[in-house]
Amino acid sequence: MADPDLNDTDDADPPSAPERDPDTADIFGEPAPAAPTAHVSASAAGMTPADPGAYTVLARKYRPMAFEDMIGQEAVVRTLTNAFATGRIAHAFMLTGMRGVGKTTTARLLARALNYETDTVHSPSMDFSVEGRHDRAIIDGRHIDVLELDAASRTKVDEMRELLDGVRYSPVEARYKVYIIDEVHMLSTAAFNALLKTLEEPPPHAKFIFATTEIRKVPVTILSRCQRFDLRRVEPEVLTDYFARIAQAEGFRIDREALAMISRAAEGSVRDGLSLLDQALVQGEAGSTVTAENVRDMLGLADRGETIGLFEAVMRGAPGDAIRAFKELWSKGADPGVVMLDLLDHCHAASLTKAVGPDALGLPSDQAGRLAAIGASVSAGILSRLWQMLLKAHEEVRRAPDASAAAEMALIRLCYAADLPGPEEALKTLREGTPIGGGSGGGSVPSGGGGGASASASLAPRQLPAQAAQPVPTLASFEDVVRLVDARRDLGLKLDIERYMRPISFRPGAITFEPAPGAPSNLAGRLVGRLKEWTGQPWLVAAEGGGGGETLLDRERRERAESRAEAAADPFVASVLAAFPGAELIEVRQTAAPAAEPAPDEEEE
Repeated sequence: MADPDLNDTDDADPPSAPERDPDTADIFGEPAPAAPTAHVSASAAGMTPADPGAYTVLARKYRPMAFEDMIGQEAVVRTLTNAFATGRIAHAFMLTGMRGVGKTTTARLLARALNYETDTVHSPSMDFSVEGRHDRAIIDGRHIDVLELDAASRTKVDEMRELLDGVRYSPVEARYKVYIIDEVHMLSTAAFNALLKTLEEPPPHAKFIFATTEIRKVPVTILSRCQRFDLRRVEPEVLTDYFARIAQAEGFRIDREALAMISRAAEGSVRDGLSLLDQALVQGEAGSTVTAENVRDMLGLADRGETIGLFEAVMRGAPGDAIRAFKELWSKGADPGVVMLDLLDHCHAASLTKAVGPDALGLPSDQAGRLAAIGASVSAGILSRLWQMLLKAHEEVRRAPDASAAAEMALIRLCYAADLPGPEEALKTLREGTPIGGGSGGGSVPSGGGGGASASASLAPRQLPAQAAQPVPTLASFEDVVRLVDARRDLGLKLDIERYMRPISFRPGAITFEPAPGAPSNLAGRLVGRLKEWTGQPWLVAAEGGGGGETLLDRERRERAESRAEAAADPFVASVLAAFPGAELIEVRQTAAPAAEPAPDEEEE
C-alpha cells in the first residue's frame, strides 16, 4: 500500500530547481539552461513580423531552372541540346553577350547538365524533368566539384596557378569538376598564359565554362581553345510577353503599353527589365492597374507621340513649335537627355522606313505612319546629317551644366541648320554658278524656320533666276494642289495623284492620304519636293492605312456613270434608244451656250 503522503501532491510545494553556479560549466560541457521567456506571436501583439529577407526580387525568383525556360536564346539551346544528345561535349565553353542575357544562368545550367545523374540516368543530359542527385547543391552554389569564381577578384597569376593545381585531382562526388569563371576578360596576361596549357590539354574529368561581356579583350589563344556561344539581346516583343506572364503570376495588372516601355528601356537585357518591372509593379495603388503614365513617370520618359510631334516640328523647320513642344515635355518631367535619345530613335526609324518600310519598326500603326511619312518626305542624305547633329546634341546635353538650355539650343540649331545644303548640293550649285542658299534663319520662310530639311529640293526656289520667278500660289484645297501640278506640266505626278491618292485631310502645309493599291512608294516624297519648289513652304505629306475617300480618277468615273444614268432616264433619250435597237449611251457632254451675234458695224470692222 502506497504512502498517501507521497502521492498527495496537491498541497505540496513544487520542487525547487537545483542550485547551479551560472559561471560554472556542466561536467559534460553542456551550456547553462536558458532562462524561460514568454513567447508572444507577432499577430497577437497587433504587428506584422518584420523579415527583410522574405521577399525575393523578380530577377532571382524567375531565374531559369531549365534550358526550356530561357527566352530569346533558342539557337544556343538548340546547339547545346544536339551536342549533349550526340555526346560531342567540348571541354571548354565561352559564353559572351551583354549584361543580363543569361550568361551566368547558362553556365550553371551547363554545370548541372554535365553532372546530371539519377537512378536511371548516368550520363550528361539536358533533360531536367527529374531532379538529379547533385542539382540542389549546384543550384545553391555549395557543390564541392563546381567552383564558381569571379575573375575580377582573382586576376593575379599566383591565384590562377593555385586554382589550376587542383585540376589534376578527380572530382569528389560528381562526374566532372566544373570551373565557372565569370568576367574572364579581367584576368591578367600572366593569368591567361598560366591557363593556356591546362585549357589545351585538360584532364578528362575537368570542364571549363567562361563568361564575359568583353569578348574582344579575351586573347585569341584562349578563344581558339573554347566553343564560343554568343547570347543575343532579347527582342522587345519577346520581353513584353515574358513580363506580362510574370505580372500575371505575381497577381498584378499592368498595361501592355507600360510593359512595352519597360522592354524598350531594358535594351535587350532580361535582368534589367525584371528589375524595372519589380519597380513598376508597386507604382499603382493596391488592386489597381499600373498604367503607361505611371511607368513613364518612373522612367522619366516623354510620351512617344509627343516626341514624334517634336521631331515633326524639327523637320518642318519650325523652331517656335519645337521649343514649345520641348517645354511641354520638360514641364511633365521628361529628361532632356532622354528626349534627345528619342529624337535619335525617331531619326533612325524614319531612315529605316525609307529603306525597308514601316512594318520594320514594330510600333503602333499611327506612330509608324507618322515616321514613315517623314522618311518619305526627305532624302537619305538629310536624315544622315540630322543623325550626326543629334549625336552631337545628345553629347552636349549630357555635359552641359543646364541640360534644358542645351536641349533648346540644339533644337534651334537643328531647325535652322538643317536647311543648309549638303556637300553634293553645294558643289553642284557652285558648278552651275548660282548663289548658295540655306541658313535662312527664319526670315524667308513664313513658318519661322529654315525649311527643316522637309524636302530634298529645298534649294530649288533660291536657284531660280529673278526674272523667272513666278507668284507663289495659294493652295486652299486638295483640288488646288492638283491644278497647280497640272499648271506646272508635271504630267507623271498628276496622273499618279489622280490614280493613287485617296485624300483623308488637307490643311495648308499638310496632306494626309490613303494610298490606293499599286501606288508608287515615292509618291509622297515627289509631291513634297514639288510643293516645296513651287510654293517655297515646307510641306508634310503623310500616308495612312485607311479612311481615305475616292481618288480623283474614281470620282470622275463615278460622275460619268451618274451622268449617263441621268441622261438615260430622260424620256426623249429613252425613246431614241428604244427606236434604235443596240444603241448605247457612251458619253454625255455639256455644250457651251452659243455666242451672241455681233452688231452689223462691228462685223464690218
